[in-house]
Amino acid sequence: MLQKKFLGYLVVLASLSCLYAIANPHIFELPCITDCEARAANEFLNKDKAIADLINLKKLDKKAIKLVVEKSKYKLTVYYQNKPIKSYAIVLGGNPKDDKLRQGDKRTPEGIFRVKELYYHSEWSKFIWLDYPNQDSWRKFTQAKARGEVTAKDGIGDEIGIHGVEKGNDWLIDRKINWTLGCVSLKNKDVDEIYSLLQKGTTIEIIH
Repeated sequence: MLQKKFLGYLVVLASLSCLYAIANPHIFELPCITDCEARAANEFLNKDKAIADLINLKKLDKKAIKLVVEKSKYKLTVYYQNKPIKSYAIVLGGNPKDDKLRQGDKRTPEGIFRVKELYYHSEWSKFIWLDYPNQDSWRKFTQAKARGEVTAKDGIGDEIGIHGVEKGNDWLIDRKINWTLGCVSLKNKDVDEIYSLLQKGTTIEIIH
């Protein structure tokens, strides 16, 4: 008899525990153990905030601005005074994975570049022209030629930059369509926002 009562109590306790778990599911969630940093790194920082709400533009020191392009994450991040401020979605050249070696390979170059020029573009809103090819680009090109990866007829390419899309084509960014010949492309409203922060000589680092 006592054994039956004890079993009855266990059944009641188990039922109550199940009901509590249903009402409070979060208490049984496992904590992030292995990939917390990786998940955080893939997030787009302050993507829904205007840059004017994050930086005092009236006191902006353009020399303290830096851009970092992470190709594998399709992300461009604005840094100010060595701190990440805001991230933007991007797309790349037709071959988004590899480093650029020659003209026509549809690759986006990797390395540390400087803004060579900034100007309005009739089709892509703004164009932020990088100093590709720089000395490091030529070194890679020469080494690739020695390995037989480029031919004597191949040129290194030029006119690599950051720009927008044709009007009404923001969907290219949303769907991650790598449509350029090697440039970095953003939505027009995003490239317009970034453009206002830059000057000739601004550092832009492009990594895989």
